[in-house]
Amino acid sequence: MTIYESDLPGVGKKYEVELEDGERLVVVTHNTGKREVYLKAEEGADGEKLFELPDRLARTVGTILEGAYFQPVTSDRVETMLSEETFLEWYNVAPNAELAGRSLGEVNVREETGVSVVAIQRDDEVVAPPGPESVIEAGDTLVVVGDRESCTAFEALLGDDPQR
Repeated sequence: MTIYESDLPGVGKKYEVELEDGERLVVVTHNTGKREVYLKAEEGADGEKLFELPDRLARTVGTILEGAYFQPVTSDRVETMLSEETFLEWYNVAPNAELAGRSLGEVNVREETGVSVVAIQRDDEVVAPPGPESVIEAGDTLVVVGDRESCTAFEALLGDDPQR
């Protein structure tokens, strides 16, 4: 894939992305932040305007395309951005995790790390929302909400190899 970038004096920048079938996707980013997206059948052809987006919406769509809201690949780490600073993350509990065999109330997860455990998945069962009496077992998947710093602190409770 080749991307061509060119200045549009007084307008902004133009990016042309070569697609596999010879078509080109053209994105014009205006100095105002507005984005226009065109599709060209081939190099040198006139482009057909597909859509136009204001700056804020273009950034949101870009974030979606980047994969910040959904990650379709299989990975040990899964996260979903709820806002610029809040994440919904899934963590697998390792056998050596400090949390294994203890209840949420006993561990004081929120007070210790800042995250909230919003669900526990165990095999085909989901406990949502879990209460303070809910016991965490090795092999559970915990769904938590928190900022990046809190999620990092929570990760420390999961053992040496926290599969995420």
